[in-house]
Amino acid sequence: MAPILLIHGGAGVIGRDISPEVEQAIRLALRGALACGHARLQAGDSALEAVCAAVMALEDAPQFNAGRGAVFTHDGSIELDAAVMDGATLRAGAIAGVRGVRNPVLLARAVMEHSPHVMLIGEGAQAFARERNIPFAPPEYFHTEERWRQLQDALAPAAEGEPAQDYFGTVGAVALGIRGDLAAATSTGGMTAKRWGRVGDSPLIGAGTYANAHCAVSCTGHGEFYIRTCAAHAVCTRVSELRQPVAQAAEQVIDRTIPALGGSGGAIALCADGTFAMPFNTEGMYRGWIDAGGDCHVRIWRDG
Repeated sequence: MAPILLIHGGAGVIGRDISPEVEQAIRLALRGALACGHARLQAGDSALEAVCAAVMALEDAPQFNAGRGAVFTHDGSIELDAAVMDGATLRAGAIAGVRGVRNPVLLARAVMEHSPHVMLIGEGAQAFARERNIPFAPPEYFHTEERWRQLQDALAPAAEGEPAQDYFGTVGAVALGIRGDLAAATSTGGMTAKRWGRVGDSPLIGAGTYANAHCAVSCTGHGEFYIRTCAAHAVCTRVSELRQPVAQAAEQVIDRTIPALGGSGGAIALCADGTFAMPFNTEGMYRGWIDAGGDCHVRIWRDG
């Protein structure tokens, strides 16, 4: 079977006013992540290896809200969430509210492969990371001026009694391996100015991340709505049980169910037969894919 890889870098606050230089950097980072993940598939590695490699590359790129480019919480810290799921075995691993871990997706995978649990959070997850020799990075590694500015922009209206603007975003990947195996991975810094240990959909299996033998999904958007609809699992259920084409299944959940509740965002969804969909209902979604023919595609806006 010809391998296929899809990635996304978020469908949150994306405006047409981004500079050509920033847009070029984003496109290059997406291509780099696709190259990292697809190289694993071409080498005969599993879909799980591919999605982890692609997401690690996105976590290392400061342009995206994950890893190095993660957004700040209300108190000026950075808390990271991630999840991975192997569709062939239904094994999954996730972490939430973690600080200092350079590549959260690696820790999520370690939870899946080296612990009896599915999800670890906060200090416990960090202790487990140290036991597994998962690399950490100092706070300055994660600090980017753009994210700091976004925090100040979000806090200013709140100080004046107005609702703060929410900056959110995610990175993710889904892959189909040469043996027909599927996997999904998602990583995020969550929502700018989040408080009280808020956790979104990305690390919640079935909400922002899900994979089975028929379908793999990674979501991005306003996480509370993805949690309430179990969005990733809902797409896969429509594919595997209702036998809907993946484009129809994803469109129903992402472009109908979630907006009807007041939410927005997007997703990438890939089927075992090689068909896929990348719906979103925002102005843009950072996304890319390498198809069965080996051709690489990168998009931001609806018009390409």
